[in-house]
Amino acid sequence: MKNYFLFLFFIAFILSNQNSYAQSSKTSSIEIAVDQLKEAMLSGDRLQLEKIASDHLSYGHSGGHIEGKAEFVEKIASGKSDFVSIEITEQTIHVTRKTAIVRHVFNAVTNDGGKPGNVKLKVLLVFSIEQGQWRMLARQAVKA
Repeated sequence: MKNYFLFLFFIAFILSNQNSYAQSSKTSSIEIAVDQLKEAMLSGDRLQLEKIASDHLSYGHSGGHIEGKAEFVEKIASGKSDFVSIEITEQTIHVTRKTAIVRHVFNAVTNDGGKPGNVKLKVLLVFSIEQGQWRMLARQAVKA
């Protein structure tokens, strides 16, 4: 009987570690997706922006303006919205099945339309797995 309980404990321990590893792996893949989004926003690379954004994207700005995927991509790829540098801090990630919620503070130096500026925002991102990849489904920002 004692061996039976040890065996059950051992199985439970292994299963809990596998779940922890799976969660850690998903969190790492979301960190990579957030970094890919940041790099695409810095470079203005249209293909990368289109790849990371869901076709159903709802992109909310701190001023209340909402964009879809086409407008989000076009503003950055055209240089209308130009990011010189982006720093992300205080990031938290929560993954549930095929959805991830990311919160962070977004500090950026901009040069929109040739006009230098700085922005500090608190951002909520929602990613979902589409066609085997994490894609940004929603974003909402508020002024920090």
